Amino acid sequence: MSERRKIEFDYSGVDTDRMRVNVGPQHPSTHGVLRLEVELEGEIVTEVVPHIGYLHRCFEKHAEAMTYPQVIPYIDRMDYISSMNNEWPYVIAIEEMCGIKVPEKVEYIRVICAELNRIANHQIAVATFGLDAGAFTPFLYLFRDREWILNLFERISGGRLLYNYFCVGGVRGDVYPTFKEDCLDIVRQVRATNKEIMDLLIYNHIFVERTANIGILPVDVAINYGCSGPVLRGSGFPYDLRRSEPYSIYDRFDFDVQVGKGEVGTVGDCWDRNIVRMREMEESCKIIEQAVAQMPDTGDVFEAIPKKIRVPKGEIYRAAENPKGELGFYIVSDGGQKPFRVRPRATSFINLSVLPEISKGYMLADLILILGSIDIVLGEVDR
Repeated sequence: MSERRKIEFDYSGVDTDRMRVNVGPQHPSTHGVLRLEVELEGEIVTEVVPHIGYLHRCFEKHAEAMTYPQVIPYIDRMDYISSMNNEWPYVIAIEEMCGIKVPEKVEYIRVICAELNRIANHQIAVATFGLDAGAFTPFLYLFRDREWILNLFERISGGRLLYNYFCVGGVRGDVYPTFKEDCLDIVRQVRATNKEIMDLLIYNHIFVERTANIGILPVDVAINYGCSGPVLRGSGFPYDLRRSEPYSIYDRFDFDVQVGKGEVGTVGDCWDRNIVRMREMEESCKIIEQAVAQMPDTGDVFEAIPKKIRVPKGEIYRAAENPKGELGFYIVSDGGQKPFRVRPRATSFINLSVLPEISKGYMLADLILILGSIDIVLGEVDR
């Protein structure tokens, strides 16, 4: 087991020189245009101040000028790694306000697409974290498999990154004839590759030494900061909206909520956050298999899509389990065809806020791993 490497200093009465270093906004390990203002005592981090706003998309203001369906492409551009999942809580909220019941087949298509996108997100998260730790080969393996998922998304939506596929009342297009077979092929490939990744990276001695007991996030701190997703579950708290507040048809599927257990270090460290993502990919594979087996072959995916959407006056908040955590939308309607207000609960923004709390006392090289373990996308942080 790796020894705890967090260093506590008592600077009282000691005259020392500290240095402030900017990491980013062009640094590749900041995972986007993020600037970290880091105060160092030698190699030890004493303070971290994240500076955001370099990728501001003006999402909330744009939404006020668009009709309800026109907002969806802008949602894709927030967390552009998980576009399918991003669209879901928004359309759920509008459907509930309008009293729209979507067809059974649509629910299964949405679940399958969301779980495939969850796998694709975690593949990027683990692959790029491996790069941060100095491991290049896992990146190639995981990106190769991710292409299978993107190819499937391209066939059903026409896009490989931004899909605009979920819509109010249904989806933009029906699945193609070999959709189910392709989903099962992806599941088999993901499982085979993940078995290699567990040996090649996750349980690699060097990787364990670099990640165990680093960036420890106690569960009470995670809850107080509003963390969710693998960041929260990595600290041992089994909160997953698919189980805690089931939406769509998730109550029909058998799957487990994965949590960090301190297997090689302390609960809530960088290693735990990564093993949660690896094991969640297997749970997504289980859900996809069940959904493919249950999904009806017939059904009109367009029958519940309204020709014109005019949302009744009122307000609503609905959330779904995005790969990075709880993504929710607070929507205010004045009864027209355009929303009066759309406010997202941006998962990456909230999870990033805990970075200064869990970085102090570690080395500068460890700070890069701590940031990578949070798995942020700056399009959602800045939105």
